[in-house]
Amino acid sequence: MPLSSTLTRIVLAARPQGEPTADNFRLEQVPMPSPGEGQVLLRNHYLSLDPYMRGRMNAGRSYAKPVEIGEVMDGGTVSEVIESRHPDLTPGDMVLAHGGWQTHAIADGRALKRKLDAGIAPLTTALGVYGMPGFTAYVGLHEIGKPQPGETVVVAAASGPVGATVGQIARLQGARTVGIAGGERKRAYLQDELGFDVVLDHRAPDFAAQLRAACPQGIDVYFENVGGAVFDAVLPLLNDFARIPVCGLVAHYNDRALPAGPDRLPMLLSHILTRHLTVRGFIQHDFIQLYPQFLREMGGWLQEGRIKYREDQVDGLENAPAALIGLLKGENFGKVVVKL
Repeated sequence: MPLSSTLTRIVLAARPQGEPTADNFRLEQVPMPSPGEGQVLLRNHYLSLDPYMRGRMNAGRSYAKPVEIGEVMDGGTVSEVIESRHPDLTPGDMVLAHGGWQTHAIADGRALKRKLDAGIAPLTTALGVYGMPGFTAYVGLHEIGKPQPGETVVVAAASGPVGATVGQIARLQGARTVGIAGGERKRAYLQDELGFDVVLDHRAPDFAAQLRAACPQGIDVYFENVGGAVFDAVLPLLNDFARIPVCGLVAHYNDRALPAGPDRLPMLLSHILTRHLTVRGFIQHDFIQLYPQFLREMGGWLQEGRIKYREDQVDGLENAPAALIGLLKGENFGKVVVKL
């Protein structure tokens, strides 16, 4: 099939004020680029949508450079090499890339360090359980949570790709796992199919009481993905020397100001001090040296059926904005992948 003369992409049209809307994105067609020396031209087959993308739409300091107005939205991709000027890559190779929200991309061949093997796991898992979200779960537990057999691990946003993997790894390590999700369908999936010991619906009016009853011995590890009312219910239940890997705060990503009410920072700091808590924010790249170890262990778990996963696939690049907006509201069920 001859190569098209144009590619389709989605750029940031305007910074959101609170929740993103369709007006914050713009679909464009631009001329197809050609790879320079050491580069490759990629055809992006699948695009990952993840909560961190909301933060990249904001200006200001964060752990990564914000997307500028008019720039292609950032995102990981499963991509095919269709033209190569790098000696280690040939047309037809499938690679994990950072191709962004577009049908094609130019990449430095040196940056494409992971060729994908569908014999180990389906290619889309490189964007989920066998990629960045899975690695995030793995290192957050391995380096910060450090669950011990018999301890209680509570996971927020437990039906998402990170949370579902956290709970399953914790169980493999002998911990008791309590998942928190939104809605009966997600709750049943986590308990019946993934084997969480207890799963609670955070929308229940008596959620805090349910959580207390589910954790009679307190909480030793709380894997934070949400913040908000979920953290409010968790905080009083934390045991001495509890560990809190802070991976995300999706309940606050659209905040435009501090929440109303009294200043609760002194109370939080008092808990940290008197209960000897470890609270550490992290991103997966902080522990990138563990990536080869993760690939070996997770590859084995997937092949043995010890780790399960669920994907929420969306068809068409043009539907990516609506899918991201829905993801930030918890409307997805599993890892969101856009088929381009």
